[in-house]
Amino acid sequence: MKSIIFEKTGKPSDILKSTDIPLPEPGPNEVRVKVIAAPINPSDIMFVQNLYGIRPQLPSGAGFEGVGIVDALGEGVQMRTGIRVSFTSIGTWSEYAIAHQRSLIPVPDAMPDDIAAQLFVNPFTAYAMVQDAKVPEGGWLMLTAAGSAFGKMVIQLCKMRGINTIGTVRRDDLNEELKALGLTEVVNVETENLSARVKQITAGAGVACVLDSVGGHTASEALKCLSKGGTMLIYGVLSMQDPTINAGLLIFRELTVRGFWLTDWMRRVDSHTRQDVAQNVISLLASGAIQLPVEASYSLDQITEAVEHADRHGRWGKILVKP
Repeated sequence: MKSIIFEKTGKPSDILKSTDIPLPEPGPNEVRVKVIAAPINPSDIMFVQNLYGIRPQLPSGAGFEGVGIVDALGEGVQMRTGIRVSFTSIGTWSEYAIAHQRSLIPVPDAMPDDIAAQLFVNPFTAYAMVQDAKVPEGGWLMLTAAGSAFGKMVIQLCKMRGINTIGTVRRDDLNEELKALGLTEVVNVETENLSARVKQITAGAGVACVLDSVGGHTASEALKCLSKGGTMLIYGVLSMQDPTINAGLLIFRELTVRGFWLTDWMRRVDSHTRQDVAQNVISLLASGAIQLPVEASYSLDQITEAVEHADRHGRWGKILVKP
C-alpha cells in the first residue's frame, strides 16, 4: 500500500514522500481503517518538523486525523467492519491506517466525507476552547488568525451563543466572508493598532478572553486587549516566536495566560463531557449549522503540492489528502 513516510524531520515539502509499505495488521484493541480522506492541519506540519508535543519515531507516518471504513479488527474489538468512522492516529495520510478503537467516532450517513475527515482536531478544539473561555452571552472574545479553519469554527460557535467576536487578520481579502460567518469586528494587525482598536470597539472595557495561535508580537499585543481578570488561551505558535509577557499587566489586571492542547483536555475531562462535545460537534456539522469548507484535494503522490498549498497565504478552506 501507499503511505506518506518521512525518515528525517524538516520542511514537509522537502522530506515527505509516497512510499510502498506492507499492509499493516491491527493489534489488540486496534482496527485497520481504509482511509477515504485526511486533512492537512498545522499540527501535522509541526509534527513533521519535530516542533509538536508528540515527537515522531522515525521513520514515521504523517497526518493525525481522517475518515475511512473499518476493514479489519484486532483482538478485543467489539464492532463490525464496514463502518465509516472519523478517527485519530499517527499516519492518516495513507491508503490504510491503524487506530485504537477508543479514537473512533462513527459518523452519520448525512455527513459528507470531506466534513467527516475534519471532525476531530479543529471542531473539538474550537468547541472545547469556547467552553473553557467562559465568555458570557453579550461578552467579547478575541481570536488571532481569524481566517484559519479553526478561527471560522470559533466564529460560528460564538455567533450561535451570542458572544461578540473580534478577529485579527494580516490581509483584508477574507473580511467579508468572516463577517458573513458572524465575526463582529475584524482588525488588520498590519495596518491598525490592535490594542487601540479593541479599546475603541469595546468602549474601553477590553475582551474577556483571547484565543491565540500566532504567538510573537501579535500575542504580546493581544494580551493588552484583555479586560480585568481576563484570560488568554494559547493553542499554537504560527509565528514560531514566543510572546513578550508584560508582568505589570498580569499583576494589575489579574490576567491569566495558559496553554491549551486538545490531547490533554480530552484526558482531563470526564467521559460525559467528551461524549457531550462529540454529540454536539457531530450534530452541528451533520445539520450544516457549522461549515468546514474544503479548498482542494490531492492524492498521496501529490503530497508535495498538497503541503505547499496548505501553507499558502490567503487560503479559504482546508486541504485534504485523498488516497
